[in-house]
Amino acid sequence: MNITRLQPAEIPQIWHYLQQISDPELPVLSITDLGMVRDVERDGAGWHITFTPTYSGCPATEYLLNAIEQTLNEAGFSPVKITISLSPAWTTDWMNADARQRLREYGVAPPQGQTCEKPLANGPVQCPRCGSEHTEKISEFGSTACKALYRCCECREPFDYFKCI
Repeated sequence: MNITRLQPAEIPQIWHYLQQISDPELPVLSITDLGMVRDVERDGAGWHITFTPTYSGCPATEYLLNAIEQTLNEAGFSPVKITISLSPAWTTDWMNADARQRLREYGVAPPQGQTCEKPLANGPVQCPRCGSEHTEKISEFGSTACKALYRCCECREPFDYFKCI
């Protein structure tokens, strides 16, 4: 006999509210675009959210945890319990395709390839402004630790590259 576990009807609504919480360093992306919210479950009379920060020392973690709790409480979903899950570690592989496109439109080159591949194994980093692949790395670190600073050799504009993590 195959028994399917039914999800409460509120879960899609909760995901909708979580999708409204922007990453403070990349405001064009939400925490769900980045794949930071791993699970939403009913927990007795409240809700349990499993959250994975982009890295264990991410300075935005506390801010995002507070934003999750405040957003869901204001929407009537309380109490909220949030568990930080560091295993498996967050990876850029969890970013959805739409998020990668919005990053490009925002002026940040999205990660290329899969996690743990050698950097640029799939070719050079493409300029998010003009599309040229004639680019060069200026610095391993850009505006944040998860980005590298590049320059386009065609349009000469500097840009961040969101590193594969």
